[in-house]
Amino acid sequence: MTALTLKQANQIINTALNMARRLNMAPVTVVVLDVAGHLKAMQREDGASMIRQQIATAKAWGAVNMGVSSRSLATVAIQRPDFMNALVDVAGGKIMPVPGGVLIRDSDNNLIGAVGISGDVSDQDEHCAIAGIESVGFFAGV
Repeated sequence: MTALTLKQANQIINTALNMARRLNMAPVTVVVLDVAGHLKAMQREDGASMIRQQIATAKAWGAVNMGVSSRSLATVAIQRPDFMNALVDVAGGKIMPVPGGVLIRDSDNNLIGAVGISGDVSDQDEHCAIAGIESVGFFAGV
C-alpha cells in the first residue's frame, strides 16, 4: 500500500489553495489526514475564521474513518438522521456530514487518507480537494 508523504500532502494543499484563489473563493482552510485520521498537514489562509480548521478536520476525519466522502455522509444524514446523530455523538462530534471531505486513494484503490476543506460553499470546497488530490496522481473518493 502507498503511504501518503508530507511532500504529497503539501502539494495537495498548495493545489487546493491555488484553485480556491482561481475561483475567487472565500478564505479556506485545508487539512490532510493520513489513513489513521492523524493530521499530516494543514494550512489556513489569511482571513479564514478560526473554526475552519475544526470543520475541515471533521469533514476529512469522518470521511477517512467511515470510508466514504463527507458528501456521502451528508446523504446518510438526510436518509437516516437518527443514525447520523448517533454516529456524530459516538465520534465525539468529530464528524461533519457536508461536502468537502474527500478520500485519497492510490492506484490500487487503497485508502491512504483524506482531505477536508472549509471556508466557502461546500461544493466548491470539495472541488478544490479533488483538484489537490489529483495533482499528486492519487484518486479522489467522492
